[in-house]
Amino acid sequence: MSTPKPQSFSKHASIDPSFHVVTFAALLFNFVAGIVFLVMSFHTQLLLGLWIVVLSVALFLIFWKVRAYPLKVQDRIIRLEERVRLSVLLPEPLQKRIHELTEDQLIGLRFASDDELPELVQLTLEKQLTRRQIKERIQSWRPDHYRI
Repeated sequence: MSTPKPQSFSKHASIDPSFHVVTFAALLFNFVAGIVFLVMSFHTQLLLGLWIVVLSVALFLIFWKVRAYPLKVQDRIIRLEERVRLSVLLPEPLQKRIHELTEDQLIGLRFASDDELPELVQLTLEKQLTRRQIKERIQSWRPDHYRI
């Protein structure tokens, strides 16, 4: 196994080319081909053309959901992990405010190092920072190489 590349705000998202590029391109081509077939066979095979377009749309929905469902599960796991981490690392006054952090904020905070976490949580609670704003403020990046 190769050594994971260091992550930062600008280089923490990952793309799986076979899924994000090849599969999406194939589905897009399929949809366009379905539309072309529908137009070309409008008078002779209208129902078949419509069915191909409907199936193409259904495949796009499946493609979207296959990506969205595991991400939602991961977000819930990250939320739990970060709440446990925060309950260990934060001083008492901030521990009482963990429940005020949104799921989006907890997901952003997961990249913060243990040392900068208390200050960043305080700032997040005061200014209601978004996930992106939190990530932009992280100085010492704690990578997450297991995100799907």
